[in-house]
Amino acid sequence: MFLSLQSALQRIQHDLAQVLDPDLITRICRTVGYRFRCRLFDPITTIHLFVLQILRGNVAIARLKDFTDQVFTEAAYCKARMRLPLEVLQRLLQRVGQAVEPTIAEAGQWHGHRTFLLDGSSFTMPDTPELQKEFGQPGNQSAGCGFPVAHLLTLFHAQTGFLLQVFAAPLRTHDLAHAQLTHAALGAGDVLLGDRAFASFAHFALLLGRGLHGLFRAHQKQIIDFRQGRRHNAPGHKPVKGLPTSRWLKRLGVKDQLVEYSKPKERPEWLTEADYAQLPATLMVRELRYRITRPGCRTKSVTLVTTLWDAERYPAADLAKLYGQRWTIETNLRHLKQTMKMDVLHCETVNGVLKELTVFALVYNLVRAVMCAAAERQQVPVDRVSFADALG
Repeated sequence: MFLSLQSALQRIQHDLAQVLDPDLITRICRTVGYRFRCRLFDPITTIHLFVLQILRGNVAIARLKDFTDQVFTEAAYCKARMRLPLEVLQRLLQRVGQAVEPTIAEAGQWHGHRTFLLDGSSFTMPDTPELQKEFGQPGNQSAGCGFPVAHLLTLFHAQTGFLLQVFAAPLRTHDLAHAQLTHAALGAGDVLLGDRAFASFAHFALLLGRGLHGLFRAHQKQIIDFRQGRRHNAPGHKPVKGLPTSRWLKRLGVKDQLVEYSKPKERPEWLTEADYAQLPATLMVRELRYRITRPGCRTKSVTLVTTLWDAERYPAADLAKLYGQRWTIETNLRHLKQTMKMDVLHCETVNGVLKELTVFALVYNLVRAVMCAAAERQQVPVDRVSFADALG
């Protein structure tokens, strides 16, 4: 029935192919309490067509008919997608996560740690009142002249590129608003890489509370001074302009030191008062700075903040090299938004947009499974395998 989809799934590892197994889909529907009649568009047929549609670049429904021998009307398919609960698709995405766990566990680790990439992005959608109210639009656009834009937060596994978490929120949402929700997908000892938006006291404290590590670029407002024994603005004292708020603790090397961060008086909006009250009064972090000498790089100096304190086990040069991997998330997002055409979604309701986003994540991971299988057969790193070729 779905020749193109079956052909694609033949290249996918056996365990992941079971994600679209009819019996599994039926069991998930029963688990979430979704009852359906035996009809042309049951959940199995609807999901298979939905996945095929995304595989083909999220084509229009009229174009979707060219990739299957199934006879149906556009209206019937739209109604079937509307009937399908979002939770069913989310459970399928979770099943993918469970299936790729062995691959992630076997992938190369950094100093014995699994590493993950966290970053925010955005996508647009049709201009409907419901979507405008839920997500909003950029402030530089006049009312009625633009399209709704959603804030997107993604969590990728660094070595394999699998997408483990994806969250959509109103456009004017800070990256940290949902960052703590991604921690549930991580395990003790895992290292989270991100840009300066994630380098806050509260986020570091939440990571340490779960036994996780963070490696982020230092926030642009954070004053960092590597002079040994230098002064600082202590809590409760009148601040002196130009002094850092961190207390110097120990020199680890050139432009490499341990400092103590104090809990800010102001609570971040994304954290409740109760949760903020439970955070420690102080925490120790490591600050280090390195220079980029590669021609063509605009940034010449990078300052990092991390909870990986041991300078012998985690040399500064290794941390700098690890942080360089953070830029692979830009490639992952480009594949998701441009190669797969997720930059503009088609649904006109909030629930429809979330379903569409979930299936995009599902298909993205199926393509990544194809890439991992090909890399294993050819004995090459997975980033040497073309995403576009695996998708096509």
